[in-house]
Amino acid sequence: MSGTADGARVGTVTAVSSNGEYSFTKPNRPSITLLAGLGVEGDVHAGVTVKHRSRVAQDPTQPNLRQVHLIHEELFGEVADEGFEVAPGDLGENITTRGIDLLALPAGTLLRLGDTAVLEVTGLRNPCLQIDRFQGGLLKRVVGRDEAGNLVRKAGVMSVVKEGGVVRPGDTVVAELPSGPHRPLDRV
Repeated sequence: MSGTADGARVGTVTAVSSNGEYSFTKPNRPSITLLAGLGVEGDVHAGVTVKHRSRVAQDPTQPNLRQVHLIHEELFGEVADEGFEVAPGDLGENITTRGIDLLALPAGTLLRLGDTAVLEVTGLRNPCLQIDRFQGGLLKRVVGRDEAGNLVRKAGVMSVVKEGGVVRPGDTVVAELPSGPHRPLDRV
């Protein structure tokens, strides 16, 4: 793992996943293609406007800030220690990473993946009850409170595609923090 005092800024893609149909989990693929301004080619959540069902019900014209979902593989080990079995794609993420502290990144961070792809981190995934339908009790493990009582969301980050490209397991992920004051991630 490579990084700095404020969290790792270089990691590795360990899996990529997509699904053309609405389902909670997404099958792993040998590669995915990111399309600028849209998301993962062929994925049900790709598009300029929101595609997540709950967001569409609220306002189908709002911009899609959840084009690509990333989760840190370290979360799977954390929940495994508590008796849960989670593998890449199980929680609906498109890209599973290792060695990069996704949750510590500020909003607006650019993630460079593979040869050409660039994502912009928009916020935290807001885990929902579907996680408990997948495995009962798991939601409490991916959403909790810190020592000060603040809500902590651990189910990954959401992003939009700034530059397209192919992403494969084994690709490097490099985080470029935005200039100026950093905004902490909030749910999107």
